[in-house]
Amino acid sequence: MADPASTKPFGPEETRRILRHLQTPAVFTNMAAGWPALLWTAERLSHCLGDKVLRFRLGRKEEKNTPLFETQCSYVEARLEDCLRWTRDQAGPPHVGPFCEYPNSEYWAYADYKYMAMLFEDRPSMFEEVQWSDFGFEGRDGRASTLWVGTGGANTPCHLDSYGFNLVLQVQGRKRWHLFPPEDTVNLYPTRIPYEESSVFSRVHVVQPDLRRFPAFHGSRAHVVTLQPGQVLYVPRHWWHYVESLDPVTVSVNSWIELEEDDVERVGEAVTRTVACAFKRDDAPEDWLNPTEDGVASHQDNMQSVNLALRACAQRHNKATRDQRHAGGQVKEGIKDSVAFRVPFGPHLIAVSPETTKHLEGPSQEEEEERRDGLTRCRPAGPADGTHEELVLATMTTNDLLDCLLHPDVIARVTELLLERHTGSHGSTNDMK
Repeated sequence: MADPASTKPFGPEETRRILRHLQTPAVFTNMAAGWPALLWTAERLSHCLGDKVLRFRLGRKEEKNTPLFETQCSYVEARLEDCLRWTRDQAGPPHVGPFCEYPNSEYWAYADYKYMAMLFEDRPSMFEEVQWSDFGFEGRDGRASTLWVGTGGANTPCHLDSYGFNLVLQVQGRKRWHLFPPEDTVNLYPTRIPYEESSVFSRVHVVQPDLRRFPAFHGSRAHVVTLQPGQVLYVPRHWWHYVESLDPVTVSVNSWIELEEDDVERVGEAVTRTVACAFKRDDAPEDWLNPTEDGVASHQDNMQSVNLALRACAQRHNKATRDQRHAGGQVKEGIKDSVAFRVPFGPHLIAVSPETTKHLEGPSQEEEEERRDGLTRCRPAGPADGTHEELVLATMTTNDLLDCLLHPDVIARVTELLLERHTGSHGSTNDMK
């Protein structure tokens, strides 16, 4: 029998080169062939984890046109075995156990963001069953990955990761990914509330958008793909994504890979955290801090993070400048290809194309008239001639102020100013990105 590694469509070096040139999401169809992790059914994982307790996020299956952020979910501490038993319960007596208050006909459950290094610290052999080295990342295995186990309907709100890119192996069941390019950020109404260090969320439910509240979303273009077991999805840096589980049980493994150029983003993230914590210090953390975050850091600690990030960014920029000088002004080989490279799309590497925008049709004439009527009803009573007619303006809250201050465009500009001040440069810092 042939060695699965010898039958892979691309070798490690070629795959790493492909990833360096991919500008849009793509699916690798046979690169995980032979990985032991492909046998990780939820039942097998349940056996491996035994009595280890996981935290499950729960949400209602009913469709709404607003995102369900993690601060709005219910949570249950339970074993994976408890969750699987809950999913199998149909008609009959009420379910007994940690999920007893949540009928599985109405709720989905998600064990997400589970770091394998912690899950399987007592079973290190599990790390070797995930082989990201096949993608050109020598020595990278499951230790640097997260495990995601969800029931039908489980989803994550649309967001972008501030730095790095993702490789996602689908193991069991199918997941549908809705991806949007970075240039769609303005159409996705970004927000940092709830706050999560490495994520920016969209205020739009991208599958059931409310176009009357978020009309600019009409101008976005989703790239949609249903990821099948055995396939690996590449999610480029700064691409937005909304993910939903399509089958009764899904299992996937995610490897988040940081890049050298992310040090500028780390400055922005340190600034964001400092401002968020300063404004929200007196609030209850569960109202604005994503459950995946450790907690509220002190202002002193946050400012230390800002300075460390600035120092690292400046050091990388100085090193890159020195390397370029030593190379005689030319970019060193290995940083950029000296010859043109064409990404080998085909049966083993499939580009994720944008879908038609049939679900993004603007409001009908009747809906638009209803919207205008609603605005008219909001106006205060005034003279019959309407000379003093004005819209009632909403009162701004702390969240509104923070949303504006932490807008990605604002943070990017603040980062530029800080880098200029840190390095003593008064020019553009675009060359540091």
